[in-house]
Order: sequence, then C-alpha cells, then structure tokens
Amino acid sequence: MENVIVLLSGSVASGKSTLASLLEREFDCRVIKTWQLLKAVDPAVNLDRGSLQVLGESLDKKTGGEWVVEELDKVIRSSPLKSIVIVDAVRIQGQIDAIRRGYGRNVKHIHLEAPNDTLEARYEGRDRKSIKEFESHSEVLKDNTEQAVPKLARTADIVIDTHRNTPDDVLVRSACHLGLYGRGYDRHVDVLIGGQYGSEGKGQIAAYLAPEYDVLIRVGGPNAGHSVYENPTPDVFHSLPSGTNRATNSKIVLGAGAVVNIETLWHEINSCELSPDRLTIDPQVLLITKRDITSENANVKSMGSTGQGVGAATARRILHRGVRSVPMARDVEKLRPYIRPANEVIEHACRNGKRLFLEGTQGTGLSLYHGDYPHVTSRDTTVAGCLAEAGISPNRVRKVIMVCRTYPIRVQNPEAEGTHSGPMSQEISLEEIALRSGILLTDLKKTETTTTTKRQRRISEFDWRLLKRAAELNAPTDIALTFVDYLGVKNQDARRFEQLTDVTLRFIEEVERVGGAPVSLIATRFHHRSIIDRRGW
Repeated sequence: MENVIVLLSGSVASGKSTLASLLEREFDCRVIKTWQLLKAVDPAVNLDRGSLQVLGESLDKKTGGEWVVEELDKVIRSSPLKSIVIVDAVRIQGQIDAIRRGYGRNVKHIHLEAPNDTLEARYEGRDRKSIKEFESHSEVLKDNTEQAVPKLARTADIVIDTHRNTPDDVLVRSACHLGLYGRGYDRHVDVLIGGQYGSEGKGQIAAYLAPEYDVLIRVGGPNAGHSVYENPTPDVFHSLPSGTNRATNSKIVLGAGAVVNIETLWHEINSCELSPDRLTIDPQVLLITKRDITSENANVKSMGSTGQGVGAATARRILHRGVRSVPMARDVEKLRPYIRPANEVIEHACRNGKRLFLEGTQGTGLSLYHGDYPHVTSRDTTVAGCLAEAGISPNRVRKVIMVCRTYPIRVQNPEAEGTHSGPMSQEISLEEIALRSGILLTDLKKTETTTTTKRQRRISEFDWRLLKRAAELNAPTDIALTFVDYLGVKNQDARRFEQLTDVTLRFIEEVERVGGAPVSLIATRFHHRSIIDRRGW
C-alpha cells in the first residue's frame, strides 16, 4: 500500500500535536515532527522554539520549502512500516506544494485554528519537555513565518476550529475525511442465535465456527449455559463465548447488554487464562447481586425460571435509574484491567477488515416480546435483540446462523401445582425418542439435563410453526440443525451429508423449505468431529 501523507498546519497550540497523537493511537499512524527533520539537517541545532524557527526559515528561503519533502522521503524510505504518515507540522505553502509534487494525490492537508485568546491560554499550559518554549504565545508570533500560518487554511482540504470542537470531535472529523473509518459500514459480523426454546446446541456450533473469527462476542446472562465437547468432560460457558478455548488467537468481548454473576465470570476468566489484552468487558455490563437471586426464587417454582437473578438484575437496571447506584462491571476492582468500551474494540476490528462472531443465548421462542408470555426470559433473544445488546448495527451483519434441534425442549414443569414452564407443541417422552432413534434411554436422560440448573428437560415433536416464526423474526442466511442422531442412531457415524439416513435427508429438505434458508451445518452427535459442514462461505 502506498503511503498516505497527512499534513497538519495551524498556529502553535492550535491542537496539531494532540490530533497527531490521537491518530497515532487510534489508527496506528506514524507521526513525524518537523523539528525532528530539522534536527536531521543540523544535528547541532538547539531544541528551543527560537532556534528551530531560525533554522526552518533559513532552509525555506534557500530551498523554497523543498527541504521538508527531501528529509521526509529519507525517513519514510528508511523505515516504510506505516501506510499513513502524519507530518506535524508544515509552516509555509512552499512546503505543502513540494510534498504534493512528491507524493501527488496521496497527500491530505488538515488545518487547525482557534481564537488568539484560546491559543494563549493553551500555550501557557503547554508540555515543554521536548522543546524549550518561549514565555508567552505573543513571543511566538514575532516570527514572520508563524504570523502567516493562518493563511494556509486557504489551500487545506479541511479546516477545523479546535475551540468549538473537543479533541475527540477533531479526531472523528479528520479520520472521516481521511477515510480511516472505511467507506460505509462493511459486513464483517456473523451472528448465531437459537431458533427454539434454548438448548439447541449453540455452544458446539459456536465452538466449531470460532477459529474462523478474529473477535468473539457474547451477550445475555448466566441463565444460559453453553456446552462444548471436551474429553472427558465438556466445557460449559455461562458468560464467555463458547469458542474461547478453541480460538485462542481471537479477542473476547462481553457487550454492554450482558448480565454477569461476578463469581461465575471470574471462574471462567481464570480457567481460560484470559489476559486483559485478550478480554474486553464493557464497563456497563450489569452485575447480578445475591438479592437478585433471592428475589427470583418464586419464579423458579411458578414458571421454571433458572433463578440465576438475571431478570431481577435487569429490572433493577431499569427501575433504579436516578434512585440508587446499580453495580456494573466498572465498579469491580479486579475486573478493571479488562474494562474498556466494547464498541471501540468492535469498531476497530470492523474498520481493519477483521471478522466478528456474535453468539446469542437462549432461543427465539423465549423472547421477552415474541415468546409465549409470561413463559419467557428477561430479554429479546432474536438476532435484533442480540445485536442491540452488543452495540452492533444490523447493517454490519453478513450471516445469521439459526440453530434448531430435531426435537425442541423446554425445562421440566415447576413444582407449584397448576403451573408449567411454557407450552410446547405435541410433547412426547424420552422413551418414545429412544424407541424411534435407537439411542439408549439412559443416554438420552443424561443428555437432556439442563446445563445450568441440572433439571430434566421436556421434549416435543418438531414444531414447524415455531420454525416459520423464528425464521420471520431472524431472517437466517443459514440454519444449523442439531441432534440429528435423534432421527436415527446411524447418523452418529455420518461424516458426509450423503451418509445421513433417508429420513434425515427428507427432514432437512423440509426444514430448508419452511425455514427459507439452507441447512449448512449438521450436528450428528456431541463430539468435536460431529458437524457436517455444507457451507459455501
């Protein structure tokens, strides 16, 4: 890639060095100071503003400003590591013209300005470590060249008043003008969500796909546990993405909408040996308190809630605004090394062409708004809800993978008489599944135990109406079908699509027809080699 040369101009204390340092930090640009170029021309020059002004003016008169491009070219050629070079700063039109002749259309000129009283106030508080400064800004302006610097605004590509803009405002305006955020919003995000009532096998699918991504993002709360096959015992993730241990080079992000139990989260951080440079926890991730867990005890008995306190914590987040402090991740001392805005990590990854994978939790049928209320969870579990919790625009999405299992499940009915954990279409027994599939009943009972609460699951015939509704809400580009061994134990040995039973192949055709998307991932059993991959991407 050719070098892009960004020229900064403006009066002393107009904000050039601040902008240069922000561009360097945010976009990994290379900053070259003109005083460094002057030092290269005359190593004996004193590093005080007066001496540098005299030397610069002398070279400008002698070369018409050509000396800057000559010295700049030497520096770039000696260490061509950065594609964007910031020159802080140019002082005459001759310097700008010379650099434009040398680098053509790859040169961008940003001019900063501010009222004199603002410049004087800033100059008094200026960092004087690198260069010895004059006592006041008025002394700076005794230099003829410095007096003429404001005229450079006439030929600049963009002029910014730094008195009326914060440093971050100046950064955003400059970076957008330079195209550093990219043109538009490219689709770098793939999302995985559940299409039924949870426990669809999302964890295993997520772990399989994870190594393909640079950033793994998780939202939701610890009421959903995602299991990933490991021999002899599975890894279970309540807060972290399921691919954390499978994609060791990927960054890990907990979005602002996540809800966490600090003890559970801290255990996972330690067991996965996550360092602060790999894991990002948004400061506004919500913490569950013991009081939240206690307050949900009634729901455990009345509607089959997991009782993890997620709903109570979420309600408190809404009801306690302005009343009292709601504890968040930013308030936990041991989490502070991991705390940074998730959106910064996500946007940095997107504009650098990285691939991101957002793992939703629970299932569409449990959505607070679109499920069978009141037998729902405390959040919107659709792709739109997951994106909102992560802070990602729908326009960023490339693929939506919706996970469905051959026989949907819900948790067992609560203890209270006359209550249940939610309606299901054509509920059947595990004995019937064992008879149809050929899988041992003892194995089915072991499998159909909830990850978080260790309760037995209820199971039903495949709900085609639920599939259609989930497809309408999520518009999946792909469907991942799990537990196909329940359609026939022979499927456990299948490694290719054509090795699946005829019954299974016909079932997949119907899922694709009703779901409006290809079944591109098929899980034949709970094993790391269990997934048949039919994707074309």
